Amino acid sequence: MADPATEGRRLSRSFGWLALLGTLLVVAGLVGLVYTGVATLTSMILFGWLLLIGGIVGLLHAIDSRGSDYFWLGVVVAALNIAAGVVVIRHPHGTAEALTMFAALLFLTGGVFRLVGSVVVRGPQFGWTLLQGAFGLLLGLLVLFDWPHSSLYVLGLFFSLALLFDGLGLIAMGVGGRRIVSMVSEQRVTGELPDSPLRDEQKRSND
Repeated sequence: MADPATEGRRLSRSFGWLALLGTLLVVAGLVGLVYTGVATLTSMILFGWLLLIGGIVGLLHAIDSRGSDYFWLGVVVAALNIAAGVVVIRHPHGTAEALTMFAALLFLTGGVFRLVGSVVVRGPQFGWTLLQGAFGLLLGLLVLFDWPHSSLYVLGLFFSLALLFDGLGLIAMGVGGRRIVSMVSEQRVTGELPDSPLRDEQKRSND
């Protein structure tokens, strides 16, 4: 059986690495918020490489399972992913413009549907749904009116905000986990927390 103190130190170290990773993500997100153009270009290149690597892995998996009913479907999907990855890597600016236009249309359609739905249904969340629809519609119009210049910062802004919030979440998990491990270790040392179910059973039998 592992020593509880050693196990506690191992868990505390793991939560410390988690908090460190979160700090790095927060720093990257803050830098991306300052340099949104670089963040947009970086996100497009990463997206392209993910498509390319995913396509290669899918192609290898399809080749490994040749003879099955889904062999050609796997080959076609993998080839499309590879082709899309190559296009995104070679033309990140054009890809950013296309994805920004797609995001603007999503905001517009989502905002219109929320606005119409909130007015027609008038449910208990009427005000909140109406506000969401108006915000989505306004955001879509702002991105669309500034297109293609908006493609230089919109995706980078979203990417940086995602990094920032993910980093803050990891920091909260790491710090909270270390605090819980420290509290449990202190309670075990002072004898306030049983070290094992066997000791708990012994205490109940003595009582």
